[in-house]
Amino acid sequence: MPLTTTAYDNGDDLAAYTDSLIATKDSRVADFDTLSFQEKAGPRFRRGQIRYVGSGATGNHEGDSRIIPSGGFTFSNMLLPPGAEGPAHTHHDVEEAFFVLEGEVEVGIHRGPDEVEHRTLGYRDMIVVPAGVTRSLKNNGDTDALFCVVIGTQKPQVPTYPEYSPMHGVTRG
Repeated sequence: MPLTTTAYDNGDDLAAYTDSLIATKDSRVADFDTLSFQEKAGPRFRRGQIRYVGSGATGNHEGDSRIIPSGGFTFSNMLLPPGAEGPAHTHHDVEEAFFVLEGEVEVGIHRGPDEVEHRTLGYRDMIVVPAGVTRSLKNNGDTDALFCVVIGTQKPQVPTYPEYSPMHGVTRG
């Protein structure tokens, strides 16, 4: 359920309402389980999702009381250990933005199995990928990479993986 202004409009406790709008760094947890199904394609796909607003496309985390409910977008941090990858995938319904906070992230924009452009993003660099464009991520550095992920809808559709993605055919079950 998205955030509402009901408590605010009804004159309820303003302090409690304000607290419900805040997600602190200290209350976040790197969840390495939500994407662990992708490790079936190899250990290089191990990465952690740190949720702030909404739950993203790959998991159902509605029971996580630490998440601020999403109304129109999701916001999380992704923790990529050295050598870790986010496989080529496509969000057909929504754009996705990546903003680097620590380390470096190599972003790939794919057009089929044989055409890809890579760019390395560092501290405070950003890329926005439109709906329908296939993208991948990789940490080529020797330290963790941490970056913001913003997806422009309350609950994105589960992404698809093209045939050339190591994740093609990998399922949660």
